[in-house]
Amino acid sequence: MKRLIATALLGACLALPARADNAPSPETLRVAQELAGIMTGNTITQMSRALTAQIWPNIEGQFKAKVDAATLAELKTVFEETLANFTTEVMKDAPAVYARNFTAQELRDMIAFYKTPTGKKALQVMPMVMADVSARLAPHVQAFRNDLNARIEAVMVKHGYKK
Repeated sequence: MKRLIATALLGACLALPARADNAPSPETLRVAQELAGIMTGNTITQMSRALTAQIWPNIEGQFKAKVDAATLAELKTVFEETLANFTTEVMKDAPAVYARNFTAQELRDMIAFYKTPTGKKALQVMPMVMADVSARLAPHVQAFRNDLNARIEAVMVKHGYKK
């Protein structure tokens, strides 16, 4: 029970806040699609590269001693293609998410930013930065989960609820 509560809370803490606004206007959605078009192509490539650098060594370690070089190379190709397809599919929802969270003018402002030298650099570098941040976060998640579970259990005991 406490593990379920802690997992639910962890998921809620790590999830982006959802807005309960009405559906976005057609104009906002159009501008969101334009922004997604600017961000998606390079972002997918960068995210795929960063995730491959993080995940592939573990997969390679599992198979390296068991298969020949050609099989390992094909496994890597399949992994990269599958990851690119997954990322492309996930990014299809980006315009709707942007449109729910930003006004048309805010989206236009972001488009203008991404056309500047700094914005173009951000498009190139941010996927790698986020992968680095995620890699640094991962080792701390279990400690966070353990701490949260202990705190939840303490509150439950304090209020007369036992395991």
